[in-house]
Amino acid sequence: MNATRAATETPRKLVLITGISGSGKSVVMNALEDAGYFCVDNLPPELLPAFLEVERAKGEPQVAVAVDVRSTGSPSVLADLIRQLSGDGLQLRTIFLEASTEVLVRRFSESRRPHPLTGRASLDASANPLDQRALGEALALERDMMAEIRNLATVVDTSKLLPAQLRSAVRDLLSIPHGRLTLVFESFAYKHGVPLDADFVFDVRVLPNPYYQRDLRSRTGRDSAVMEYLKSQPEAQQMIHHIGAFIQPWLDDFKHDQRSYLTVAIGCTGGQHRSVYVAEQLAAWFSSQVVTLLRHRELGAGSSP
Repeated sequence: MNATRAATETPRKLVLITGISGSGKSVVMNALEDAGYFCVDNLPPELLPAFLEVERAKGEPQVAVAVDVRSTGSPSVLADLIRQLSGDGLQLRTIFLEASTEVLVRRFSESRRPHPLTGRASLDASANPLDQRALGEALALERDMMAEIRNLATVVDTSKLLPAQLRSAVRDLLSIPHGRLTLVFESFAYKHGVPLDADFVFDVRVLPNPYYQRDLRSRTGRDSAVMEYLKSQPEAQQMIHHIGAFIQPWLDDFKHDQRSYLTVAIGCTGGQHRSVYVAEQLAAWFSSQVVTLLRHRELGAGSSP
């Protein structure tokens, strides 16, 4: 199969992520996967046309492929493919990630992972194949090997970018809407422990307890009788207002922080009445503003005060 035929049958969008090792390719690929791209890491360039045809047949509209010095073999092969695919009208975007040598050395030191070229023989044919390069030498060699590809790409310097900033920068570069935040309200019983996935925890045990109302004991905070009882308690309404007023101003900030979920845990003693009611009311408050999920961890378990 020739490259021209493959290009005419490729997915609508293709993003190639490449660059210098340690510059943030994993961060970018995770961001693209969260944005709905089908992502493949470390694909040999020679397999790219066949891979794109397979994805076209599967109906994948957006594909992202990470290619680095481990998989390029001869970087000129990837450079030629970029030129061919770009010339055939594919919506191709190549992003080249790099960072200063000082920053890369620090990152490799912190991760304790070897550079992929530190164990390769020098390009000098007379060198001993068992020679090991210093990290600085490996980075210099990698920059030289990837120079042609860099000239064909949009360059992003990640030296001063935190992971969240890099994800945001790539989303802006590719005109990808920022991630959709899902707000989760979860009721729970303190006697069974605080949920491990909670971002915020609010204790509503100070509210009047329907458990001590004989006709409400066997019901839950989702039953109308319990709801009416707690609705008539000024403390319950004030608690709901205070929690909601705390969360409200920060919603946009959490969205821009690239979070997928924000979990607000509401706890009472048994997880049957007060926490359930408050979680239900807060979910109703925010459901028109953001995607909202509601979980009641303890419902179905035996109730107690």
